[in-house]
Amino acid sequence: MMANQAAPRSLSPEEYLALEATSDEKHEYVRGEVFAMAGTSVAHNVITGNLHAALRAHLRGGPCRVLFESVKLRVDAANVYFYPDLFVTCDPRDADDPLVQRHATLIVEVLSESTSDYDRGEKFADYRRSSSLQEFVTVDSRIQQVVVYRRNDTGVWEFHPAEAGGEVVLASVGLTLPVAAIYEDTSVPVRLRQG
Repeated sequence: MMANQAAPRSLSPEEYLALEATSDEKHEYVRGEVFAMAGTSVAHNVITGNLHAALRAHLRGGPCRVLFESVKLRVDAANVYFYPDLFVTCDPRDADDPLVQRHATLIVEVLSESTSDYDRGEKFADYRRSSSLQEFVTVDSRIQQVVVYRRNDTGVWEFHPAEAGGEVVLASVGLTLPVAAIYEDTSVPVRLRQG
């Protein structure tokens, strides 16, 4: 590091929101640091679309809304703003803010090679600090594998994996989906190829 190189300045949430309002790119905010969002693959996009369509059809007419990709989610307790791939909010307080939601019931992240460890690790740790969150779902875009992490009645997070041929139970919104429906119209393999 050069001796006269200044350390990056930490941004306040208000400064981040002002920056984001004028930016052509999306950025996530983690305790004062701002990170540009990477593009997604076709498989990632189709998976997100499949889940959005299924959840939207299931939730239509009720108090819950499904939002995806370009809507910010704030977790106040962790001092973060994220753009989840998809999330559901059922809290009427979220209807009052056109840009930022705060009370997700269900969050889905579609995993890629570059985001997998972060999404399942540090990002999930930040999401868990949201008192409204009941389920966190990871959907792998490299192999047909879905994991639902569900908060039980005692506040402990339980692990519910599903693979090709199985079903995914989203108890927080009362929906069961075949894994095949999530991966419909993709070429995501059932298993990792050997060799």
